[in-house]
Amino acid sequence: MAWQRKLGRPTDHRIAMLRNLVTSFLKHGKIVTTVTRAKETKSLAEKMITLAKRGDLHARRQVYAFVTEESVVAELFETLGPKYADRNGGYTRLLRMGPRRGDGAEMAILMLV
Repeated sequence: MAWQRKLGRPTDHRIAMLRNLVTSFLKHGKIVTTVTRAKETKSLAEKMITLAKRGDLHARRQVYAFVTEESVVAELFETLGPKYADRNGGYTRLLRMGPRRGDGAEMAILMLV
């Protein structure tokens, strides 16, 4: 997790937020968030999918160390790993939505391809 954006948060809060975003993204297949958070979530989620493609015990333990729900890890290794087995990266798509009404932050939809 080196070279991350700071996202205006202390380290422990930022890591917890990104873990929750990645877990929610893998659980639902799509999330709506700000562009900078989506970019960070995208890189981490693609790393999790790449580990799921390997499918060995060490990869599963590495994913368990980051993703917060066991059901998401099981779904990742049973469905998403085999689904993207023949694809070399690029598992996610980032669509920009425009500014948020309240504070004008750029919003985006992050989805699985």
